[in-house]
Amino acid sequence: MQCPGGCTFAEHPDLQAPEARLIWHADLDPGALGVTAIPADPSDPDSIRIARIAPWLAIATDAAGREHAVLSDGWHHIRLDIEEGSLAGQEAVLLHYRILGLASAEARLLPLRRFLDLCRHRRFAHSLFPRDARIDRGIDMLRVHDAIGQGASQREIGAALFGDERVARDWNDVSDSLRSRVRRLVREAGAMAHGGYRQLMRRRP
Repeated sequence: MQCPGGCTFAEHPDLQAPEARLIWHADLDPGALGVTAIPADPSDPDSIRIARIAPWLAIATDAAGREHAVLSDGWHHIRLDIEEGSLAGQEAVLLHYRILGLASAEARLLPLRRFLDLCRHRRFAHSLFPRDARIDRGIDMLRVHDAIGQGASQREIGAALFGDERVARDWNDVSDSLRSRVRRLVREAGAMAHGGYRQLMRRRP
């Protein structure tokens, strides 16, 4: 069942982010792959042996008994929704991938390539997980949100992000560029905290 935040924890929510396995609802993660899992002979070259992907696999089961899975090393993730069948308790499965349409299929092709590569090579290929250019700004927004929660002023936030020397030099500059940059981050951090994060995976870098 989808939680208010849009995700389910397959592990305890107090774990550090790289250790926890977040399972984002498919409505928020356009790359989630719907699959049918059929028990298979492990010797079948098309089968996936669960033991080979077990180190990264976490499964949550919803109220209807349907499995939702994530393969993650804490930094990369691949989402599977098992629409029929089961991964749990199987030695090997044959997966039928549900890829339909035009735009929705495009969003799932890269996750499918990532999944097949992980099954073959048992590692997350760096070439298939290019760095997201939005990450640095996202980290700044998290820092700003935390600072606001601690009662920091915008000037103090500017000093934390850009250094005391630059704030002393440019804070009251006639261009107002530094203060404007901090104000934008404050606005964006607030919008993200009030539900904007739900759209993160829908936006392309």
